[in-house]
Parts: sequence; structure tokens; C-alpha cells
Amino acid sequence: MRKVLVTGGAGFVGRHLVQRLLEAGDEVVAVDCVAPFTGGILPDAGWPLFEPRDFENFHFVYEDCRTWFQRERQAEFDYAFHLAAMVGGRLMIENNPLAVADDLSIDAAYWQWAKTARPKKNVCFSSSAAYPIKLQRADHYVLLKEDMISFESDLGMPDMSYGWAKLTCEYLARLAYEKHGLESICYRPFSGYGEDQDDAYPFPSICKRVLANVGAETLQVWGSGTQMRDFIHIDDCIDGVLATMDQIADGSAVNLSTGIFTSFIEFAQLAAELAGYKPRVSGMSDKPAGVHARGGDTTKQRELGFHARVAFREGVSAALDYYDREGSA
Repeated sequence: MRKVLVTGGAGFVGRHLVQRLLEAGDEVVAVDCVAPFTGGILPDAGWPLFEPRDFENFHFVYEDCRTWFQRERQAEFDYAFHLAAMVGGRLMIENNPLAVADDLSIDAAYWQWAKTARPKKNVCFSSSAAYPIKLQRADHYVLLKEDMISFESDLGMPDMSYGWAKLTCEYLARLAYEKHGLESICYRPFSGYGEDQDDAYPFPSICKRVLANVGAETLQVWGSGTQMRDFIHIDDCIDGVLATMDQIADGSAVNLSTGIFTSFIEFAQLAAELAGYKPRVSGMSDKPAGVHARGGDTTKQRELGFHARVAFREGVSAALDYYDREGSA
């Protein structure tokens, strides 16, 4: 039995990772303070898709991970999955950037702890927000490759304080390997989605809006609606991590992506079609849109033996069925 730490274990990605680790027989210590607006859910409140308290190998610590790091410096772990972060949807990133910048202290505390506790492998979640925004504009956008960020020559301007914080975490991972021999890998997930994601994110909010307006002639989405994202199902995200995490040790980054651009308008049209109607979809210009196009090149993932399998249409259909069944629209 491996002993595993998951910071941010009550969040969207954390819950799905914890499930897979528990089902694999690992002893899991999940640490999370469930900060407001992050989408975290206390186990006692009931996780929507999974009951971790059914597992004797599940241990939950309701605490800010920075405090936990100070107290548990001698803890021994085979794997440490560091997901803890102040992040919500686009409103949080754009309207509360100083709160998001708290991620700098969270990641600094993590690496100071890791230097002492020395988990055998550090698995850190960065973000696609770390990529230069100059490569994601309407007049120039490309699929983003891992080597487009270089700590030796060119970082580019990342997306808001969240992007800066995640870049710093990646840089600390490199230094931890070079100076202290700490093995790690950093993941840059793109637009992960799933049924139990918080409504502050585009995926559940669009699906629920579609269901709430069945038969309507018009439907609106945030921003211009032409902004595009690379939607990857949460199951694929977790598969990608578990399939590749032992193949890199020096803190290098790997995308979690499909390589497919989908606009918010296309997304809403697909969801509406699956719900049985065809509205005219338009954007709401007064709502934040973020960058124009963010999609991840999949070359490195495939070289490591992973590719996403859940088609977006399949994921949207499953979510609509879930929301309809649960009365969540």
C-alpha cells in the first residue's frame, strides 16, 4: 500500500484523484481548508459522485495546507499530489487577482515542506494559464506546446496572477530537483470538466443554462461566445496523470489536453441539440471571456503513452443526463 498526500483533495480535480487512489488501495491523506469560491466540498457534506468515507484508507484533514506543512514536516509519503490553490472560474481570476496570488505562498510552503519531508515523488498541478497570452489572441493563436515556456530564454506574459503563480511553482519544481534532488512532474491541465464541477466554471453553467431554457429561441453564453477552449474530461485528466507521472523526474511540464478547439457558442449549440432544440446562441459582451483561444498540443502526452479518450459530445451528453436526473438545472 502506497501512502499518498493530496493537497486540495476536496476540490474538483482532487475528489476524482482521491477516488482513483483509494480504489487502487492507496492510503490517502487529503488536506483541504475548503476555501470559499474554490469549488471544494467537505466529505461530511457528501461528495456528489463518490463516498470517500466508505474507505478505511481515507483520511481527511480540514485545514489550510500551509498550517499542515508546518506541523507535519516529518511525514513520509510515496507520492505527494499538490493541487491546493486559490482558483475559481474566470470571475475569480479577473476580479480577485490578489486572492489568487495567495497561490504563491501556498506553493512556497509546499516546496519548503517537500525539502524536509522528501516525498518520493512530487506531482504538481500547474495550469494552461501559464502559457503566453500572445499565443492565444484572435489574430494569432496556436496549439500550445510545453516548450513554448522556457525558463532559460522566454517566459512570455501568462494569464493574470494565476498564471504567474503557476509559473513560479513550475520554476520551484526545477530548482527543487537541481538543488535538492526532489523528483517531480508538473501538469498543465486545460479546460477540465465533469458533472460535479462548480457552477463558476463554464462547463456546468452552460449545460444547466441549456436545460433551464429548453425550447427557447435564443441562448446566451459569457463573453463574445467565439472564445475557444480545449475541453478535457476529468476522467481523462486523471488517466493522464496516473499514466505519465513516473516518467518524468526533473519537474518538467506535461499538458493535459485534447488538442481540439471548441467555442462557447459551439458548446452551447451542441448541448442544446442533445437537449432537443436549436436556439440562436450569442455572447454577453459584459461578461469576462479571458483569452480568445487556448488549446494544448498533445505530442508530448502521446510520446508518454497517453491520449484523451472521452469525446466532448459524450461528456456533454453524460452531464446533461446527470443534471436532468438530479434536478440541478
